[in-house]
Amino acid sequence: MFRSRARTFIKKADRLIAEGKLEDAAQAARQAMSALDKAAVKGVIHKNNAARRKARLMRRLNLALKKAE
Repeated sequence: MFRSRARTFIKKADRLIAEGKLEDAAQAARQAMSALDKAAVKGVIHKNNAARRKARLMRRLNLALKKAE
């Protein structure tokens, strides 16, 4: 359940980034990071795996924000 929820929020954030809806994407990214942290705390995924996924998501969001300026 925790892994699935994290994947759902990551996909949602990626879709919003691709569509250019960056404010909504930032909100989805925050939800994804929270879900990844919860999955790591529960032991569903390794903490480094969660950190890596969060870093990749934020890199994509920040690149999109930079291009939008």
